[in-house]
Amino acid sequence: MDLRQLRYFLTIAEEGQITRAAKKLNMSQPPLSQQLQMLEAELGTALFERNTRRLDLTEAGKALYKKGALLINQVEEIKTEIIEIGKGMRGTLSIGTVKTGLQITTSMIAKFKSLYPDVTYKIWEGDTSSLTSHIKNRDIDAAVVRLPLDDPELDVLSLPSESYVLVVPETWEMKENSIPMERIRDLPLLLLHRRTGRGVYEMILNECRQHGFEPNVICDCPDPSILISLVSEGLGATLLPMSTVSAFPLTTIRSIKLENCTIQSVPAIAWLKDRSLSRTAHEFIHLFR
Repeated sequence: MDLRQLRYFLTIAEEGQITRAAKKLNMSQPPLSQQLQMLEAELGTALFERNTRRLDLTEAGKALYKKGALLINQVEEIKTEIIEIGKGMRGTLSIGTVKTGLQITTSMIAKFKSLYPDVTYKIWEGDTSSLTSHIKNRDIDAAVVRLPLDDPELDVLSLPSESYVLVVPETWEMKENSIPMERIRDLPLLLLHRRTGRGVYEMILNECRQHGFEPNVICDCPDPSILISLVSEGLGATLLPMSTVSAFPLTTIRSIKLENCTIQSVPAIAWLKDRSLSRTAHEFIHLFR
């Protein structure tokens, strides 16, 4: 079995038919069928069920597909890394970021761009759950996320934690630079809510309860930019990491420090544990250390 045969097999598995696979590979059907037969003969087992119009993988075929796809990805990553070494730091860096990590992500990209001006970028935005899926699918090299994140397939580098601040409309009569947590008891709150897993929403609820009150939550939303827009319209207040607020320099809102608030936001950069990263991705992640 060689890499060419493995690529043929993966394409057939993805297309579900020899005819479509041959068209995608820009070759005729008979030699592709012959290569598949040779591969099955070498392995001594059938890789596809042939009792339907669509070719379905056997258990052996599923195992080969999983291992083969990983191997081909690794080969491509090695090829990219070697080319980069030969040409200097070039190529495209695909980075994901949660919206509450925009300020961190953009500042690091700006720093990286000053060091390696020939690198280009693709930026993906999403929540932590969707970004981890993109990492596993190899759509992106790494992503700036917010903890907690418990996934054994990922390597995670925690970044310095930061406090949450209260964000209020500028029109409100709250001109203090800091207030105790108890002051938000009766405020209409708009809270960030991660739709999957435990996140800031639950932490804020627990924090309020530890201070002896149930918060007045009138809205929850997974998008901090929407929450800030609602605050700027005077609908209520929200709690967000300081760096998130600084990424939205609006004159219609102001942030207030919470004196006795114990919750912390922990940003992190995550990448696939078993992936051979390109030199560009490796250096970008190293920038966070």
